[in-house]
Amino acid sequence: AVQSSTQTWGRPTDLSEPPVRVAVIVPCHNEAGTIRAVVEGFAAALPDAQIVVCDNNSSDGTADVARAAGARVLVEARQGKGHAVRRLFSDVDAEYYVMVDGDATYDPTDAKAMVDTLQREGVDTVLGVRVAKSDDGAAEYRRGHQWGNRLFSRTFSALFNANYADVLTGYRGFSRRFVKSCPLLARGFDVETELNVHGAALGLPMAEVATRYRERPPGSASKLNTYRDGLRIARRMMRLFRDFRPMLSFGLLAAVFALVGVGLAIPVLVSYAQTGLVERFPTLFVVVGLAICALLAILGGTILERAARDRLERNRLAYLSIPSPWKPDAETGTMPAQGSARGTSGGVSPGGEGPPGGEGPPRV
Repeated sequence: AVQSSTQTWGRPTDLSEPPVRVAVIVPCHNEAGTIRAVVEGFAAALPDAQIVVCDNNSSDGTADVARAAGARVLVEARQGKGHAVRRLFSDVDAEYYVMVDGDATYDPTDAKAMVDTLQREGVDTVLGVRVAKSDDGAAEYRRGHQWGNRLFSRTFSALFNANYADVLTGYRGFSRRFVKSCPLLARGFDVETELNVHGAALGLPMAEVATRYRERPPGSASKLNTYRDGLRIARRMMRLFRDFRPMLSFGLLAAVFALVGVGLAIPVLVSYAQTGLVERFPTLFVVVGLAICALLAILGGTILERAARDRLERNRLAYLSIPSPWKPDAETGTMPAQGSARGTSGGVSPGGEGPPGGEGPPRV
């Protein structure tokens, strides 16, 4: 039976009680052959955690296998990993989250290091950076996929002024603040890109933990289409770059128009200087049109920059409205040091400066 969309796992019947401490959330589609190993592995690695599986329209009995293994199960009928992750973020309530794919390719023993990093360093997200078990990663992490991930990671880091080593990993840790302030809109495998942008745009503290990436067990098949999903991820990244850094994106477009216009204008000006006549009126019209396009791009970027700033401020306020789960150190009476984890923060706001991450809301 389909679970009610209003049910919230992790929140006790008495709403005065706090949510569960740690939740392992698993979006999956047709993973009946691997989900038991995932649930049992994470139950052993994090004995006190609640494990919630979101069955994303599976047809092979994934939900039944997950329940039999001891997991709570949500059912999301809309096809796409983004829909499943959004359902998990909405309906699971915890102080810390570990998100993992249901294909048994990630090492459950690294989950404790993720949770410890979230608690000790006070970061809002931890990325499980994939490391192939074999030297060349021929089976579990194909070299072409490694190159593609490296390209996406470097492109993302350049566009959003961040420092992410593995932007496509499906193994992540989150604070409650991150999860409950993230307005996910992605529908498919591009959901990881949107999660990255949320953290980078708000300048939230981030850390990375190396994790072994293993080959899929025999009998299970990957749902990822290398080229189709790769194009979808690239398109999503460009759209988010436009939405969160409009002045830079439209400024680059204006620069292209201006450079082409200058290149076309030079012969016209040289001819005019030599003869006193404009011999190429069509070219001159094109130059004027390109100049107008460049000015319109700058104007559009300026207007959208203000809108992006307003959206960023609202997201920041939503983030700060959620109480911090981090507790003062028992010995010093201070909060854990922010920004000491590898790759911390680094994101920028539309205005060009990243806001500090991790500070709690004022206590009244």
